[in-house]
Amino acid sequence: MSTSTPSHNSFNTAKTLKLGKKQQYHYHSLAELGESGYDMERLPFSIKILLENLLRREDGATVTKEDIEAVIHWQAEAEPDKEIFFMPARVLLQDFTGVPAVADLAAMRAAVQQLGGKAAQINPFTPADLVIDHSVQVDHYGSAGAFGLNAKLEFQRNRERYEFLKWGQQAFDNFHVVPPDSGIVHQVNLEHLAPLAMTAEIDGEQWVYPDTVIGTDSHTTMINGLGVLGWGVGGIEAEAALLGQPSSMLIPQVVGFKLSGDLPAGVTATDLVLAVTERLRQVGVVGKFVEFFGPGLSQLGLADRATIANMAPEYGATCGIFPVDEKTMEYMRLTGRDERAALAEAYFHAQGLWFDPSQPEPHYSQVVEFDLGTVEPSLAGPSRPQDRVNLSDVRNSFRQALAQQLEREGKEVDATQRERWLGEGGNVTLAPELEHIDGNIKDNNVFKLCAPVRQPDGTTYNLCHGSVVIAAITSCTNTSNPAVLMAAGLLARNAVKRGLQTKPWVKTSLAPGSKVVTDYLIRAGLMPYLEGLRFHLAGYGCTTCIGNSGPLPDHISAAVRDTDLAVAAVLSGNRNFEGRINPQVKANYLASPPLVVAYALAGNLNMDLTKDPLGIDPNGEPVYLQDIWPDKSEVDEVIRQHVSSEEFKRVYSNIFNGDESWRGLAAPEGELFQWHNDSTYIKEPPFFHDMSPEPPGLADIQGARVLVKLGDSVTTDHISPAGAIAEESAAGQYLIQQGVKPQDFNSYGARRGNHEVMVRGTFANIRLRNQLAPGTEGGMTRLLPDGAQMTIYDAAQQYQQQGTPLIVLGGTEYGTGSSRDWAAKGTLLLGVKAVIAQSYERIHRSNLVGMGVLPLQFQNGDNADKLGLSGEERFDIVGLENLEPAQTLTVKATADDGKVTEFQVRNRIDTAKELEYVRHGGILPYVLRQAITS
Repeated sequence: MSTSTPSHNSFNTAKTLKLGKKQQYHYHSLAELGESGYDMERLPFSIKILLENLLRREDGATVTKEDIEAVIHWQAEAEPDKEIFFMPARVLLQDFTGVPAVADLAAMRAAVQQLGGKAAQINPFTPADLVIDHSVQVDHYGSAGAFGLNAKLEFQRNRERYEFLKWGQQAFDNFHVVPPDSGIVHQVNLEHLAPLAMTAEIDGEQWVYPDTVIGTDSHTTMINGLGVLGWGVGGIEAEAALLGQPSSMLIPQVVGFKLSGDLPAGVTATDLVLAVTERLRQVGVVGKFVEFFGPGLSQLGLADRATIANMAPEYGATCGIFPVDEKTMEYMRLTGRDERAALAEAYFHAQGLWFDPSQPEPHYSQVVEFDLGTVEPSLAGPSRPQDRVNLSDVRNSFRQALAQQLEREGKEVDATQRERWLGEGGNVTLAPELEHIDGNIKDNNVFKLCAPVRQPDGTTYNLCHGSVVIAAITSCTNTSNPAVLMAAGLLARNAVKRGLQTKPWVKTSLAPGSKVVTDYLIRAGLMPYLEGLRFHLAGYGCTTCIGNSGPLPDHISAAVRDTDLAVAAVLSGNRNFEGRINPQVKANYLASPPLVVAYALAGNLNMDLTKDPLGIDPNGEPVYLQDIWPDKSEVDEVIRQHVSSEEFKRVYSNIFNGDESWRGLAAPEGELFQWHNDSTYIKEPPFFHDMSPEPPGLADIQGARVLVKLGDSVTTDHISPAGAIAEESAAGQYLIQQGVKPQDFNSYGARRGNHEVMVRGTFANIRLRNQLAPGTEGGMTRLLPDGAQMTIYDAAQQYQQQGTPLIVLGGTEYGTGSSRDWAAKGTLLLGVKAVIAQSYERIHRSNLVGMGVLPLQFQNGDNADKLGLSGEERFDIVGLENLEPAQTLTVKATADDGKVTEFQVRNRIDTAKELEYVRHGGILPYVLRQAITS
């Protein structure tokens, strides 16, 4: 890409890097700042990357000399209060978030033309890659034909979306699409797309600078494992970056995570990341950078680092970055990027960005020390990734959660039976499905543990509370890591040789992050053993972790539904929120790939895999987990023999070409997309309809009603679900009215290009508990003041007809989870003007701002319950015409009897730039008006 460089160079840092005899690159030297007397050694790696970003972009307006000085003099302990503008080198998209982003860009082109501009003014300025990876579902599994059948269904369901993305590929510059069935966005980014050292032609000269990236998926942070600074943002912010708008941010605090020691035998990278997640959640790192350092760094290969970096959203950090060192270069060469590695190594050495353990440690806002030797085999669940559970405690974890759930549902639980279930007296030595006496269960009690099931082939068994009905090796978290994939294959081999089989009620699947994974599993001779346990390839993409687990078999589904069983899923993913994995599965545990295989063999969470046998071999002997767990030395040897750079080079040599189905797509052409009114997948977004050339500004909110009153830890999955669309839901009824059959609904994620579906799906998660509609789950509320119960969408429509503004009341960690732009877009389209919560997840707060919705935060330890707010009051929020960033506002809540409750909230529009976005009605109208005026 050729561009022009800002003319300012206040610190005289422009230098030249020579590589070999002919190659020469210009760059802005951090080492030159050190020579000028500035203390560069005290700055963390990540802060240095931010500093270089500003040095290169200094123009006296967006980036000033004062901005650069503020980063040079970064104060570790200072609370963030200085705004800077970060411009990523790249933007990364996946198709769930990418389709609405491309739709918004297409709609902006039409709007610009209508307002007198040229459509081509709306064009990506920043290079962008979109990987189609979130649409494949596990409809078929456990057979050699599963992958082909799932891929065929994927194209049938998503043809409109894929044609639209193919149109975007030809219509927009700097925009590339990785076709479906190629891999998971983060793994493709890690293994191929990321250059580590970015190059560009600027004013006819070659420049080099650090690769940086923002992505429309929370787990964009996976690339931090490679030393690339990047994080997840909402689709709205990503679209702005595509159009050349920098990201407004406060100079962050940086938590140093000091690693020491060695991982014990039998412990995996998954166990490590669950322990790190738990520890950092306890520390509290929301809104902060986390940077890993210390002597233990040398014990972690790049794939292990990427596993830890991937889960930064789960521990709450903006990013979890590792510095560049020899391990980084080894991985670059392994993955076929030798030339990139040579440039990167020279550049990072020249910049003083190379990790040298002999150098003084940087200053950090806080240092957390962590001994790798303390890590134990673990899972996380049953509904949050930060809730780590030792392998030996999984049984009790599930039973406690089940008891709490039953009590929450108001079901009577006899105290004696509860003790039998939760205490030692209820323990079992084999899964309860196997404990038959004349067809009955020995330990049957008030919990109604089990229900008889007959499979189509005549096999009978009892399905029980805790039965593992889904076991999935999936998600970018682990499938980028050969150590845990090979361990899963070796454990499968050992299990098959002992005569074990997975239980018949378990839906098994293997969905790797790239085709390299299946290549090395086949080369190592391990794929037949995984297939022998029904872990056949189901697809290359984000399946179970995103909610694309597909339906349970009919006989399983019926048993779960008819007897209200609390069945379980075990997956090697990073997300396990309520209602996400499968609507019928109530307990979801994250685990390493080998433990996923182990639980498929065991078949139930009501086992202690450190003590109880996984099953009985043909000789009648019990087989324990330790009997089949592979030795680390064998895992390392198999990796050494069968994971090679040739595989990476071959797989990625034609990554943008796609298969025959993709190449055969007949995509439309032209600058403007021709919208089809009858489409149920792609509709013109309404955000620019009747947009005025001038911004509307802000006005006071008066007489607002509460649409939804929520508790703590409400996720973006609760606000905007990504999984199955229920037939009886508002979105399901809309699709039926459009002539779509329920079997063709697809998922909410796949329908994100249709705002009519998405607004009806907002606050429609089946596990959402709206306190305004007690005793209900799902998208229900009461229309005030009469209190009639109806869907949230229907109530919002009636409020809008009345001209009544709406607000949402929330608790702590509001909007945690995925960087889901529709959680903010849907909130806006429902008519919500403001959200008042105790605290916000970083990305969702930014997304609300990006859509022009006010994020307000309770002060002084207040929350809705402490203030006695029922949610039935009318709310006034005044002073918005002269709003300032982080301003304290007074809210008045007036009850029907006239009682007024006043309380303070902090405006969480944190920066002047964000305030400008809100005054324009959101970041997209702001960018559109900027395009017209420029």
